[in-house]
Amino acid sequence: MKGKFIVIEGLEGAGKTTSSHTVAATLRKHGVHKIIYTREPGSTPLAEKLRQLIKKTEVTKNEKIIHYTELLMLYAARIQLIENVIKPALTRGTWVIGDRHDLSSQAYQGEGRGISHDFIYRLKKEVIGNFTPDLTLYLDITPRISLQRIKKRGQLDRIEEESLHFFTCVRNYYLTMVKTNHRIKKIDATQSQNKMTEDLHRVLKEWLQTQ
Repeated sequence: MKGKFIVIEGLEGAGKTTSSHTVAATLRKHGVHKIIYTREPGSTPLAEKLRQLIKKTEVTKNEKIIHYTELLMLYAARIQLIENVIKPALTRGTWVIGDRHDLSSQAYQGEGRGISHDFIYRLKKEVIGNFTPDLTLYLDITPRISLQRIKKRGQLDRIEEESLHFFTCVRNYYLTMVKTNHRIKKIDATQSQNKMTEDLHRVLKEWLQTQ
């Protein structure tokens, strides 16, 4: 039996890391024990190098990263991860829990950066084809809460330094996609951790019953 690919999306500070462990615990309760975690960009040696270029302000402080350059680096990291890690794991029957995937590029580089969604779609089709998550869990918080949370963590990375307007555009795109894509489930990430855990358990249980 092939594994499944579950992705967790959301603004910075939404609780993706904690939620990924909640998802894994829920899967184990339902008999799924072969599980790995991935993150985007990253999770392969080359993709981690690209992550440094994309996110670390000090790495590119002397050269502005053009929006299209950022997008192309993200897709380079993404295809390395898909082909070298995710697809082989799924074929082995291992389930993959991903911290971000292609929806992030549509939201951040498309809506946030203003790159044409048609261009991103054509790039996606060319690079990763029809590969798509089996389930996406979108953790919804407002941009103001997002910025409050990430500032408490200390130094911000290059993406986290963006404006409130930027993150508002990103969130609005996520909310639009929740309404139009049945594979994306929204979780209120402004509520208590216990309530979030309950909601994640419920959504996953309902979804697993359909598999």
